[in-house]
Amino acid sequence: MFTKPDLESMRIIEGSLDPLIVLLSFIIAFGASYTAIYINRRINVKGFFHKNLWLVLASLAMGLGIWSMHYVGMSALVISIPMKHNLFLTLISVIPAIVASYMAFYLTNSEYKKIRTFIVAGILMGCGIALMHYLGMAAMEMDAAVVYNPMLFGLSILIAIVASFASLYIFSITDTKMEKILVKSIAAFLMAIAVTSMHYTGMLAMKLYIEGTIHVHAHDSNMMDVVLFVTIGIVSLFILAILASRLDRYVDYRMKNFDAVTQLPNQNQFTEDQRIKKDTKLVAVVHIHNLEKYILAYGYSFGDAIVKTVMEIMQANLPKETKLYRTEANRFTIIHAPAESVQNTIDGLRCICLLLERPLNIDERMVSVEAVVAVSQSDDKKAVREHFANTIAVLHAPSIQSRHEIIMYDPKIHTFNFERQLSLDIQRAMDENELFLVYQPKVDPELNIVVGLEALIRWKHPVFGIISPAVFIPILENTNRISDVTDWLIARVCQQLAVWNNIGMELPQVSINIPGVYLTSPRLNRVINENLARYNIQVSKIELEITETSVIHDIHNAITAVRIFRQSGLSVALDDFGTGLSSLSYLKEIPISTIKIDKSFIDGVPESEKDASILKSIVHLCYSLGLNVLIEGVETKEQCQFIMGLERVPIIQGYYYSKPLTVEEYEQWLEKRKEVGEQNGKISIG
Repeated sequence: MFTKPDLESMRIIEGSLDPLIVLLSFIIAFGASYTAIYINRRINVKGFFHKNLWLVLASLAMGLGIWSMHYVGMSALVISIPMKHNLFLTLISVIPAIVASYMAFYLTNSEYKKIRTFIVAGILMGCGIALMHYLGMAAMEMDAAVVYNPMLFGLSILIAIVASFASLYIFSITDTKMEKILVKSIAAFLMAIAVTSMHYTGMLAMKLYIEGTIHVHAHDSNMMDVVLFVTIGIVSLFILAILASRLDRYVDYRMKNFDAVTQLPNQNQFTEDQRIKKDTKLVAVVHIHNLEKYILAYGYSFGDAIVKTVMEIMQANLPKETKLYRTEANRFTIIHAPAESVQNTIDGLRCICLLLERPLNIDERMVSVEAVVAVSQSDDKKAVREHFANTIAVLHAPSIQSRHEIIMYDPKIHTFNFERQLSLDIQRAMDENELFLVYQPKVDPELNIVVGLEALIRWKHPVFGIISPAVFIPILENTNRISDVTDWLIARVCQQLAVWNNIGMELPQVSINIPGVYLTSPRLNRVINENLARYNIQVSKIELEITETSVIHDIHNAITAVRIFRQSGLSVALDDFGTGLSSLSYLKEIPISTIKIDKSFIDGVPESEKDASILKSIVHLCYSLGLNVLIEGVETKEQCQFIMGLERVPIIQGYYYSKPLTVEEYEQWLEKRKEVGEQNGKISIG
């Protein structure tokens, strides 16, 4: 293998490479690598298909690509002796490439990634490429002795290992960026370099010795057939990966948002649709009382049959455009169709009640289904979530024991039950992560950079769905639970800042809304200091937001509390400025750092000259007092342009830049801004 023949009559055959076929071999290697990386990114994404499927597909794409590139590269070699390929060794040579790819991808997708993991993966991949190559070379059958230069032989393997390590490292440590074509392309380019460099270095290391006269022969005619077959295979894998990915997402969407028994939209979809169907005149909930009894007696399949029968009755009697959901195991939720009259929907509900009074024939058993219909109706359109909360309040009232009856929501009877239920559920909501935070960015429009975030609390109730803070915050204040929730909020914000700090993100200042009844409590100061110390967060990264209306009842103690917070280094913002009756009289007394101008002052701008003049005056006054200024509720380009035309430009918060975002949404939003910022020479966080 490394020893030159002793015969003096042996002479070296010089060959040449066809540059077009060399280029083709690199393109095939790049395409295979890109396909493998595209498939590989699905491995750690939770979906319907098991990650091993994606791992196998990625390994097949990579292994077949290495194999195909080798034989394309061999066809680029122009030599003047006949050459054939041993079919067995040719087929066997693909195995090391596929196995090495599988092991490398398996390691780089492990939960704990360390540099040694990538080194081992690079060695495995590089050795797999090299073994495939030299097995393929051994498959060549020709009347010549093959001798390798030991130095170049070793160099070819080293090149494969180093380039494989670099490629695997790049696309494995940039999981959050792998959606970018550029990053995937760079990783694929490096992997293609690993394969082709190793191959052509190995060919350079090869010397062919022949005895006697050289006879000119054509290339193996089967070579391009092999190339074509493998290329078609790689393209097919890529198409299969795309189709499987789309199917995986669709199945995941269906499983997450639709009920498996009825195929109706479920609670998750109902919550999502509330954002689209914001207003309606009627929402109803059909509650089955005795479903669990039948399940215990006859099993879940019989219970499913009852649910399907009730669904069919509802679909047959409600207007066609009515939206129907299965929001709980024993509950259906109905949203009135805007095109239909409310009376038609109510008539349909009455028919449903009448039909359910009669025993139903289900699986050759006569079953009495006990159900009640809770209805929230209004003359004018109201938010779906408000109507839904009303129906749940009905179901928690004593009238829930009624059978086959429509019970209309009455605020005098049902509100107390709803409020009491929320106050009882709040501790569970904190313990079981029903409460969660969203963050709305604050942007400096002149520099186009993010200068802070406002943390806003949300509640995804297992029964009521997403409950608006406007609904549950007053209830918590009235039941003296708001302080506990504020403590939870402070801890979660500090925890999130610590997470961002650990991954190297530049930390924004995050503002937290503090209720007036809690502002003057010594407990608040202690909770803030404990969390700042626990998560090692700088005090400048937290801003407290207070409203004048919440502190005016105890203004003197509020002034003292704010002064203490300011002395400790915390920023304090006065929220909803201008909505109170005595804002100006307290501006000079409360030692706040920031004024947040209420949305009502920007709504009419710039169309209304009066509103524009008032806003200009307020901004000028606040800046003259040495305060930072932020305008809330900016939603249009025209409003933003007006603000940027002021003598001093305030900070902007509103849907023009972004709605409130979950942590994942904010990180993606920020990443997109960074891309634009880098193109414009600006950064995204100030």
